[in-house]
Amino acid sequence: MRLLILGGTEFVGRAVTEAALGRGWEVTVFHRGRHEAPAGAVTLLGDRTTPDGLAALAKGEWNAVVDTWSAAPSAVLSAARLLAGAVDRYAYVSSRSVYSHPAPPGLNEDGPLVTGASPEAGQTAYPQDKRGGELAAEAVFGNRALLVRAGLILGPWENIGRLPWWLGRIAQGGPVLAPGPHDNPIQYIDARDLAEWTLDAIRQELGGPYNLVSPAGHTTMGELLDTCVRVTGSDAELRWTAPESILAAGVEPWTDLPVWLPRGELHDTLHQGDVSKALATGLRCRPVAETVADTWAWLGSIGGRAPQRPDRPTVGLAPELEAKLLSTD
Repeated sequence: MRLLILGGTEFVGRAVTEAALGRGWEVTVFHRGRHEAPAGAVTLLGDRTTPDGLAALAKGEWNAVVDTWSAAPSAVLSAARLLAGAVDRYAYVSSRSVYSHPAPPGLNEDGPLVTGASPEAGQTAYPQDKRGGELAAEAVFGNRALLVRAGLILGPWENIGRLPWWLGRIAQGGPVLAPGPHDNPIQYIDARDLAEWTLDAIRQELGGPYNLVSPAGHTTMGELLDTCVRVTGSDAELRWTAPESILAAGVEPWTDLPVWLPRGELHDTLHQGDVSKALATGLRCRPVAETVADTWAWLGSIGGRAPQRPDRPTVGLAPELEAKLLSTD
């Protein structure tokens, strides 16, 4: 199998590259040269945001392409048009953010989608950008376009900072503000599980949209943080705190306290999606203990500091605000 990956050197793209190489596939990685591609991949350099930036793709044939682009949909459209005669299938890593907000619990792929998206648009807002990317892939490839609607993504090579922040904070030890309740369910996908399912889906010649995240209730906030304590070997003491106290202090869920959302409308949207369609086609989700342990090991291998995407804000609770909340606990 010959696979082209647009990206392929960071987080999700890297996970796809490594998974394909692990299967013995011939992998070509098209990227800007800012990060080193995994060993074994053929590298083509270019910047799809510049004139003639796709020139390196003008020659070559592949069975499929995986595209992780998250900015202007017009860039997806340009790539899809250029590759229309060179690849059989187009897998676009999209997002569950394409659904109209708020999404009710149990929403499947038939749910209502955001409006205002266009395959020819420049960069606007993330939901419209991802939906526009979907429309761009479908405009060229029709039912040969696979739309991978990922939820929260965790695992090694994460460059957003969510799980790395929790691991780093807990590794420091001492009292740690833990947002309750302990049994609050969370839903995410390990980047490596996303990669394996996407490659399987290409093999199966699947098309159309698939929600790709672990089943609702796959783990809880308590299990996630308890595992962080265990794998880091720290003396951290998790101080479970009621959501009402946290919110009253002005703490922002999801950003100040990554992954966490208090139960309610937004929690239902992010942590209660229906993934039965993907499960029926072979999605397998590794236990949270493996994701946490492997992410910690990866952080150790790179000096303990995770890379940060420049187009995403840093996450994590300010130490002084955490101290204030802990003092009033």
